[in-house]
Amino acid sequence: MLTLPRLGVNIDHVATIRNARGGRHPDPVRAAHQAVEAGADGITAHLREDRRHISDLDIARLKSEVTRPLNLEMAPTDEMLEIALRHVPNACCLVPERREERTTEGGLDVAGARSDLKDFIARLKDAGIRVSLFIEPDMRAVETSMTLGADIVELHTGAYCEAALKDDAAGFADEFKRIATAASQADAVGLEVHAGHGLTYNTVGRVAALPEITELNIGHFLIGEALFVGLNGAITRMRNLIEEARLEVRRRARQAS
Repeated sequence: MLTLPRLGVNIDHVATIRNARGGRHPDPVRAAHQAVEAGADGITAHLREDRRHISDLDIARLKSEVTRPLNLEMAPTDEMLEIALRHVPNACCLVPERREERTTEGGLDVAGARSDLKDFIARLKDAGIRVSLFIEPDMRAVETSMTLGADIVELHTGAYCEAALKDDAAGFADEFKRIATAASQADAVGLEVHAGHGLTYNTVGRVAALPEITELNIGHFLIGEALFVGLNGAITRMRNLIEEARLEVRRRARQAS
C-alpha cells in the first residue's frame, strides 16, 4: 500500500484577506471546512502575537468545529502557552516570530533558546499536545530538537523554494540535499519529519518523494491558487502531485530490484 505524506492546509491568508477590510468575510473556518472536504488531512493556523491574520476566536472555532487535527503554529511565549493549554490542539509547531517580518523567515534557533524551550515543550506534552519545532535543515538543529524532547521537526523549505524561483540550479540542488540529509537524520533519531514553507506545484514533488517526510504543511500558495481554480481544485492538484512523486519512487525501486 502506498503511504503518502499527510497534507496540512494553512488557512492563515484567508484571514489576511478578511482583515484587510474588517468584518467576517472571507471566513477562515469556512475555508478549513472546504479544505477538509477537498482532502486535507489537517488544518494549520498561526496565531501571531500581533494577530495580523488568525484571531483568538478563529482558533477557538477551528478547535471546536473542524473534524481534522489542528496544528497551531505559535511563538514560544507565555501568552501563546496559555492559549495552547486552554484549547489543546492536536499539535503545536513552535516557530520564530518577529513583528516586522512579512512571514516566518527561517527556522527556530533551538540551540540558542535551549533551556527555555525544554520546559516549554514539556508543559505542552504534559497536556497531551504533540510538539513540533520549525527548524532549518541542519544536523545541529535536528540533534538539539531531539534532546529538547520534541516529537516532530518541521524542516524549513524556504531557501529551497527561493532557489527554484531564482532558477539557481546549484543552490536548488544544495538546498534539497540539506533537506534530504536532515530528514534522514531526524528519522534516525526517532523524530517525526514534516516540511513546509513556500512549497508550490513546482517544488513539492522532490520533497514529497523523501520517504522520511510524513507531513507537508502548505498555505500561501494554495490560497493564492484558489483564486483561480477554487480551493478544492488547488488542494486536489497538490495531493495528486504528492502521490505522483511517491509513485515514481516506488517505480524506480522496482526497476532497480
